[in-house]
Amino acid sequence: MSVEDKKMESDNINENQFQGPTDVIYEIPVTVTAVLGRVVMPISQVVKLGRGAIVELNRKVGENIEVHINNKIIARGEIVILDDNKIGITMSEIIKKDLSAVDGIRGNIC
Repeated sequence: MSVEDKKMESDNINENQFQGPTDVIYEIPVTVTAVLGRVVMPISQVVKLGRGAIVELNRKVGENIEVHINNKIIARGEIVILDDNKIGITMSEIIKKDLSAVDGIRGNIC
């Protein structure tokens, strides 16, 4: 096999390795978290918590909860009851940030 043939084979492997710049990005796992509410309390109170203790959160019944991806808020929504005794979220507000930096990066990748 000539050097030129080896280079062509190498180029084909590299092209097949990446179908497109976004294909790889769409496969990255992220953690999605629904935040019911928050409270700040001293450790002295935390250590006293036991079975049956009630912790009051900063949200009211029916108020939208936050949806986070990797600890960044991306949406707000309402809790819904699904089949099989599971809960879900109906998205009511998608939080948009300035994506100009991402667009610039995307432009460089493509």
